[in-house]
Formats: sequence, structure tokens, C-alpha cells
Amino acid sequence: MSDNDPKNDLLRYLQRSRSAVLWKLQGLSDHDVRRPLTPTGTNLLGVVKHLAMVELGYFGEVFGRTPQVSVVWWADDEAAMSSVPNIDLYAGAEQSRDEVLRLFDEAGRNTVATVAALDLDSPGRVPWWGEQGAVTLHRILVHMVDETARHTGQLDILRELLDGAAGLRPDRDNLAETGLATPHSRVVL
Repeated sequence: MSDNDPKNDLLRYLQRSRSAVLWKLQGLSDHDVRRPLTPTGTNLLGVVKHLAMVELGYFGEVFGRTPQVSVVWWADDEAAMSSVPNIDLYAGAEQSRDEVLRLFDEAGRNTVATVAALDLDSPGRVPWWGEQGAVTLHRILVHMVDETARHTGQLDILRELLDGAAGLRPDRDNLAETGLATPHSRVVL
């Protein structure tokens, strides 16, 4: 793909958010990545699991492709998604951080393979969107860039609550100096 290729642009934006997702977990204990930090139980590892499962669905089932995943609980979670609300937002005790990160990595590789195999105007069907389910690869790429960026923002806030780390990358936070708080200051919850 060339630099002027719309698929490359969309993948680059998606990958930028995916990279930010990964650094939000770096350096944190297993307790901190699983710790519910909001009244709804939102936690870092659960959001990463959600992003992986959603990405696998959009770039798998929607385009008639079967992602190859290597975590043992994938089929159980897929089967339970219709009966257990938001199961994809929670990492169970049997789901290690390494497994969730491997699933997230496999989702990314599946996305790249799907995008490479299809044209932007290739049709797909999102069954959970009902009558609005007829889509193209372009629409799903835009949707996943938006979905991933939205959840990356959640992760950014959760990480900031834990230890003050915030921003796009660990080496460059891209935040304006406000003088209100010291960057990376510890917040006690």
C-alpha cells in the first residue's frame, strides 16, 4: 500500500490507537489492570478484551472470514455473548493478561489480513446492526478507528486514575502544560 492509499491511512490511524491501548497496561500490576475503576466495573484489561473481540467480529464474521484465535476461552465467550450482557468487557480469572494481549494482537493481524484481501467497497453484513447491517469494508474501518479511539480515551482516563500516566505515548504525552497537576503524579483512590 502506498502513502496515498486510503486503506493505509485508515489502518495507520487504527494502529496508532491500538498502540496507545497497549501502553496503557505497561508497567501495571495484574491487580491494577483488572481493578474496577468506575461504578460499572470498567477496568483496563476488560476494555482491551472488548476491543479484541469487537475487532475480530467486525473483520471476521461481517466479511465471512473466520479469525484464527489461540485462546481457549474464545468459543465460550462467543457463545455466552448473547446470554451474558457485556461479557466481552470483563476478563475472567482464567483469562490471563498474556492471553488477552495475544487475542488483541491476533485481532490486529486478522484486521490487516482482511483489509489486504478486500477492496474498500467490498460488502459485508453486521448482523447485530439489524436493518442497518449492510456495510462496506470502508465503513467498518472508519467504525473501528472511531470505536478504538473512543475506548483508548477510556483507557487513558483509567490509567491516569491509577498512576497519573496520560497521553498518546509513554515518551510523548501530547498534553498541554496546564500547571494544574504534575505529569505522572500518583492519584490515590
